[in-house]
Amino acid sequence: MCGIVGVASRTPVDRPEVLGIMRDTMGHRGPDDSGLWWSPDCRVGLAHRRLAVLDLSPAGHQPMSDSDGRLWITFNGEIYNHRELRDELGWGSEGYRGSSDTETILHAYRCWGDGCLSRLRGMFAFALWDGTRRRLLLARDRCGEKPLFYRLDAHGTIQFASELKALLADPAFPREIDREALEHYLAYAFVPGPHCILRGVRKLPPAYALTWSLDTGAVSCRPYWEPEIAAPAPGGPTAVDELADALHALLADAVRGQLVADVPIGILLSGGLDSSLITATAAAQSRRRLRTFTVAFPGHGRFDESRHARLVAAHFGTEHHELAAGEISPELLPPLARQFDEPMGDSSMLPTFLLASLVRDHATVALGGDGGDELFGGYRYYSWIPRLERLRAVTPAPLRRAVAAVGRALPLGARGRQQLAGFAVDGVPPFAHIDLYFDRAARAELLRPLAPHADAAAVQPEVAKAEACPRDLSPLRGAMVGDFRRYLPDDVLVKVDRASMLASLEVRAPFLDHRVVAFALREVPDALLARRSRRKILLRRLAQRLLPPQFDLARKQGFSVPLARWFGGAWGSFVTSVLTDAEPRLFDRCAVHALLEGQRRGWNNAKRLFALTLFELWRREYGVRVSA
Repeated sequence: MCGIVGVASRTPVDRPEVLGIMRDTMGHRGPDDSGLWWSPDCRVGLAHRRLAVLDLSPAGHQPMSDSDGRLWITFNGEIYNHRELRDELGWGSEGYRGSSDTETILHAYRCWGDGCLSRLRGMFAFALWDGTRRRLLLARDRCGEKPLFYRLDAHGTIQFASELKALLADPAFPREIDREALEHYLAYAFVPGPHCILRGVRKLPPAYALTWSLDTGAVSCRPYWEPEIAAPAPGGPTAVDELADALHALLADAVRGQLVADVPIGILLSGGLDSSLITATAAAQSRRRLRTFTVAFPGHGRFDESRHARLVAAHFGTEHHELAAGEISPELLPPLARQFDEPMGDSSMLPTFLLASLVRDHATVALGGDGGDELFGGYRYYSWIPRLERLRAVTPAPLRRAVAAVGRALPLGARGRQQLAGFAVDGVPPFAHIDLYFDRAARAELLRPLAPHADAAAVQPEVAKAEACPRDLSPLRGAMVGDFRRYLPDDVLVKVDRASMLASLEVRAPFLDHRVVAFALREVPDALLARRSRRKILLRRLAQRLLPPQFDLARKQGFSVPLARWFGGAWGSFVTSVLTDAEPRLFDRCAVHALLEGQRRGWNNAKRLFALTLFELWRREYGVRVSA
């Protein structure tokens, strides 16, 4: 895993030395090596920080060129099928200098051009300069495991980087908040792509390629892959076992490919279903004893799944490592706010970073269970959505409006408020309201100081979420596709990437092998995803075969922290201090005070206060100002 950054301009770059500074803001992404290349005319520059995983020799140094210097690449990620691609391309015909997957991409591009993207199986973000065609190619993996920010200025110059902080290292880079992105953040506690929290910056969407022409400055952005989404029939009594067989074969092949590295590998074993299945599959594939890692929260009841992780580890005979976290100090928040580039309100970033730090003492690469919930029906609200949609369909509009009015009258933090408030919104499905942090009315109150500058043409976050899924799907499948397109790449995978890379650890996700993704979205019927009281039905059938009999298949906790409990101590004081001194031209102080007071009175506003605190800490870290 690595960090990439670069610039391409139609005129020579005035201060080429800035590129090296931008690169080195990402030293945590690549502590093993660094490189920098400029075209002879100083119009194209590529830079790289390297975390050596494949081919640890100098032959893996980047930026890397082909044999005649026509192509140059800076690459972040892993291509799991690169050896198969080399066999297809021919090992000896092109004169390979090393065994890295980066070099394989160069040869694949020489042979297939942009068509090479559809042949790559892995997680990646890269920039490739083609000197013959005088153009820059940016590309990102199918699920969005690896990040890529970019900015186009009025003069036709493009800058790009793995992390936003690299772009911010340029003194000329503007630091103004994008109002529409801010609305999205307040709604869901993350910024969905292609939006970025800073005005003028975009995120390349997953499975997209962008090209930039040196001659014209023209930019083209297009998808190179789109999964087929279907609604298959439930099938007969044997369908579950047949589908479980097919999934097992796909997952085993994905794990087998992701266990390849020239450095030690571990497994992130939370004790939940997904990571336990990855552990079981890896144990069957690996010739060596596996190393597994978990974070424990002693004394915190359901938040502590360490005993389940120990059960799985013992069953498969792994070398198990456990970190007892206790209460995490809020002093960890400022460095995390800086690392996350954009504000992030997902408090599970805390145990994710602690776990990554533990793993890095023993391994450079780790496999995790990310993607299992979004692809196979894991979240609790997936069981509610079909019922809620049916209920709304048979409820007269006046009654729905009355129910919504009751919801809006409840204070923030009251259980069920968002679901009730969204009950009457025509054209926006219920799942768009279930996980809201701040609904439209609450956002307007919070952003009262910015009200004169609101963008009337901006799409509301709830509507944007609804539009992320095809309208011809079932309510359940629509919610899952929406989460796959938004929540997975812009919350879950951002959290894992930034937290793990801060510890210089590469995390891989076998569930996100695009063949597994295609299988889940095309082959698995709704009845094997989630029902009234059951979720991940197909995964649990597979788990019955692979996991120990004592494993509790019914529970679903998620990788989370007891945030509300912590607010009674040092966390409450820290959050109050940060928000009391927050930028008054941004968040209304009366609204913030009401949230704090509601938390003291017992309303569940812990996650909202956490999200606002991370935003303010991020804003301070980067000196970001409020847009006019």
